[in-house]
Amino acid sequence: MSQTSKQVDWCLNKAKKEIEECNKLKIRPRHRGLIKIDPNIEKAKEHIEKAEYNLKSALDFSKTGYSDWSISAFFYSLYHCFLSISYKFGYESGNQSCTISLIEFLKEEGKIDVDSKFIKMFKYEDITKEKDGSIESIIEMREDYTYGTKKDASKEKIDEFTFLCKELIEKTKKIVFEK
Repeated sequence: MSQTSKQVDWCLNKAKKEIEECNKLKIRPRHRGLIKIDPNIEKAKEHIEKAEYNLKSALDFSKTGYSDWSISAFFYSLYHCFLSISYKFGYESGNQSCTISLIEFLKEEGKIDVDSKFIKMFKYEDITKEKDGSIESIIEMREDYTYGTKKDASKEKIDEFTFLCKELIEKTKKIVFEK
């Protein structure tokens, strides 16, 4: 059993325990893990639409001088692609780390063909384009621009993330709508 497989199992168990606890307390069930559900192409489609919406928002923010907000919108554009794929394969996620683990697991299992660069972008690692040609961690950039004081993302970053979002959206459409 791979480390990623163990992480997905942990996420499934986490959600199950949290929902059981909510049921005991007679409150609305919530979870911060993964739930196995029936595949839901309609929800998958809605997440693709949200990814496209977030990409448009990122470009609009950039055009109006709010490129720091573009970084968050790019992040969520990419993340909604992963949520879309999750629904295609019958998973509901309530946790970003669990979503990333699920995508990595589906890739390991040969169920999806997503470039590893997209998974790496969502991990907390010290990766920079200057060092090894890889793309910076989008999660770290989103945190820097959201919680820090940076206001301007470079045109190069805007162009790079625009390209990456378009690439992942198209790949997601192929995955979701393939039989």
